[in-house]
Amino acid sequence: MSAEATDRYTHPLSARYVSGAMERIFAPAFRFGTWRRLWLALAEAQRDAGLDIPAEAIAQMRANLDGIDLDAAARYERRFRHDVMAHIHLFGDAAPAARAVLHLGATSAFVGDNTDLIQHREAMTLVRDRVVATIRALSRFAEEHRALPTLAYTHFQPAQPTTVGKRATLWIQDFLLDLEEIEHRLVTLRLRGVRGTTGTQASFLQLFDGDHARVDALEEAVCRRLGFEGCYPVTGQTYPRKVDQALLSTLAGVAASASKMAHDIRLLSHLRELEEPFETKQVGSSAMPYKRNPMRSERICAVARHVIALAADPAHTAATQWLERTLDDSANKRLAIPDAYMATDAILVLATNVAAGLRVNPGVVAANLAVHLPFMAMEAVLMGTTAAGGDRQDAHERIRRHTLDAARRMTEGEEGELFARIAADETLGVSAEELEKLARPGKLVGRAPEQVDGFLNDRVRPVLERYRETRGAAEVRV
Repeated sequence: MSAEATDRYTHPLSARYVSGAMERIFAPAFRFGTWRRLWLALAEAQRDAGLDIPAEAIAQMRANLDGIDLDAAARYERRFRHDVMAHIHLFGDAAPAARAVLHLGATSAFVGDNTDLIQHREAMTLVRDRVVATIRALSRFAEEHRALPTLAYTHFQPAQPTTVGKRATLWIQDFLLDLEEIEHRLVTLRLRGVRGTTGTQASFLQLFDGDHARVDALEEAVCRRLGFEGCYPVTGQTYPRKVDQALLSTLAGVAASASKMAHDIRLLSHLRELEEPFETKQVGSSAMPYKRNPMRSERICAVARHVIALAADPAHTAATQWLERTLDDSANKRLAIPDAYMATDAILVLATNVAAGLRVNPGVVAANLAVHLPFMAMEAVLMGTTAAGGDRQDAHERIRRHTLDAARRMTEGEEGELFARIAADETLGVSAEELEKLARPGKLVGRAPEQVDGFLNDRVRPVLERYRETRGAAEVRV
């Protein structure tokens, strides 16, 4: 963005958040360059199928796929009030030998819809790589802190202890579920194909003198040239709009996973147990110099909310398409789909950055746990009393009264003295020394460290090995 002030609106995703790699997929150069590649693929396939397409036409088209004059395209569009016709004429200017055969038998959806699907493929592949990068960063964090006891919470109230690493595996598992969904979407994604104005292929059947086999061969050849194994079996004028719905729902799932992780980090930042990356010159507040806000996690939550909301747009579009197609999808798609991908990209760049730079404060973690350790040992007391022949319900009631009284005393600033009260209750049959042994943090985390090891070995490492060549993390821009 220029340093000079401007009176033109700049989209925040482009100005502040999205990576260059994702932005390029939705930039005019990629979109209109893909249109030209589709026209080239169609002309090549038609020539191979026996239509009279001059070799010079193919050569000129191939030589002019990029370097598109967008100002000239805009002038054509002002004249025709039609974006596809504008680019047909512009491509014809660049490849005059192809002018007479450009777009032969096709409708606007041939370039528009097939390009949308190619953008989906490229953008979702990048999202996949970003998810893998986040999983990789979180797996290192989980392994490092696999056995560090920490207070677990349910309802954000103290519960039984877990480990810092085990908590991180919950975040990883969410992203692994997202990755499975992404993989499914990519493997089942297809082109619209070569279908004509209402999906009947009537224009292509006419071009090939009623030869159905040649029409099928033409479509298969175009799909192969664009790197797709096939197309949707039937369409109207457009590909099924449920495809957009499914893909943006997948992005919403990724956003939900990232937001859940970021919310947890924000809560733990308040407890001072975790800190997200904080740079040397970073300012937390213009008024309070001491502030160290978890701003990256907060941004993840904010942008994730946008992605989740955007998932409703293609659902409404799919639900309201009339018969073979209506044009009220077009403007909405131009807004919702690029925004959803670019926002998801921004979220994952931040998520990877935060996960790679998370800092644990072990002393604070231990201190917060120590406050509640006496309460954590009460389940073991209950089990021990019952195993020794005591009445489980009577013991439960006695422990309940002792713990509630200790908690009340603590809220009033006094010592809880829970162990002293429990040891003095002869019915429970447990000494102060035994209580101290029961309250050792390492004994209260159950199989958490072993669960981390098993999860990372069995579930995470095979995924990271499968995607070891994927693109890594991008730089956080602001």
